[in-house]
Amino acid sequence: MTKKHEALLTGYFGAEQESFYRLAYSYLKNREEALDAVQTAVCRAWERQDHLREPEAVRSWFYRILINVCTDLLRQRKRVTYVPLEDLDTGGYEDPPPADESLAARVDALPMEISTVIRLRFYEELSLKEISAVTGAPLSTVKTRLYTGLKKLRVSLEGVYDT
Repeated sequence: MTKKHEALLTGYFGAEQESFYRLAYSYLKNREEALDAVQTAVCRAWERQDHLREPEAVRSWFYRILINVCTDLLRQRKRVTYVPLEDLDTGGYEDPPPADESLAARVDALPMEISTVIRLRFYEELSLKEISAVTGAPLSTVKTRLYTGLKKLRVSLEGVYDT
């Protein structure tokens, strides 16, 4: 069984490395960190290949590993930011505004669980069922997050692209 997984993973890693990098970069926004994340995820997947129960689910299995690696790197990157007291209560508690008007920045501004669904659905073209397997969330939750994310993106883009 291990030899079968080794052949499957070798072929998969070779064929899909560009999509791995693209997904990692969409999270990390840094070339070196994205390459490191892909390498770490490949190593973890190789070490844990016995956990792959269904060979046809290799994509969702590996994407879950890669997203976990990216999320871990983002957590490590976070720094404590001190905010003056007068700036603490400046309005509602909605999503932060994006740094610029690009769609990618607006996706980045969404909460992590919502932006993950958006990235996997539209950047990687995964089905909702595959996204459910990658995230470990029920299908109904994935649908809700997708709907919520699209609604927030639409609201944030209103007026920007009107001509």
